[in-house]
Amino acid sequence: MFRYQILIEYNGTNFKGWQIQKKGKTIQGLIQEKISNLLREKVILFGSGRTDTGVHAKNFYFHLDTEEKLPKQTLFKTNTLLPNDIAVHDILEVKKEHHARFDATERTYRYYLHPKKDVFINKTSLYYKNKIDFELMQKAADLLIGKKDFTSFAKLHADNKTDVCVVSNAKWVQSENQFYFEITADRFLRNMVRAITGTLLDVGVGKTSLSDFEKIIASKNRSNAGASIDARGLFLWEIKYPFELNSA
Repeated sequence: MFRYQILIEYNGTNFKGWQIQKKGKTIQGLIQEKISNLLREKVILFGSGRTDTGVHAKNFYFHLDTEEKLPKQTLFKTNTLLPNDIAVHDILEVKKEHHARFDATERTYRYYLHPKKDVFINKTSLYYKNKIDFELMQKAADLLIGKKDFTSFAKLHADNKTDVCVVSNAKWVQSENQFYFEITADRFLRNMVRAITGTLLDVGVGKTSLSDFEKIIASKNRSNAGASIDARGLFLWEIKYPFELNSA
């Protein structure tokens, strides 16, 4: 058997997320079907994480095992079989014990917004016209750094062994026509980034004070935090491993 790790990006607008479900088109389901047909053997994909309905990925990895060594033209042929909202960028042969999900040490998400109406980015960025205090939002974001219990921002009734995550980066970045919130952690809870972003925006418009935001984190109560923001602006941006992904 041969193990390969594959790097892709996708626009999640027309998908029910990464993970295969009983109903609805998913990224995993579509790629798994196309590669299995191409190789004429059933393959199973193991993703580096999961994204929900409508969420995008700039860099997403999965691994799979094959009976035969992949030919050089596999990347090109796979791209020709996939729709325009999914692109395969790299295929690497890796060690058989490597796992795309469990070997990842850090993940970074970005949430994109734009302050002026823009018809060209509506599917990958949220139009947000309210006046925002970025300095105050950054002070709130700084409170996320460290090892903390993020139950207040977790999807209710999710089956998590722990709600503790280690956040190493949380920042707001502005440009002329767009801005985004970026957060990096060792792991993320389901819906966590969207809930945090929505609550930070409440701080930015004066709905929630800085001290209230600190209390929300400490409360470990989802009902105290703000609403989860729309999925369209969320990207899984980067995934890091403790080693270079070179061929085995």
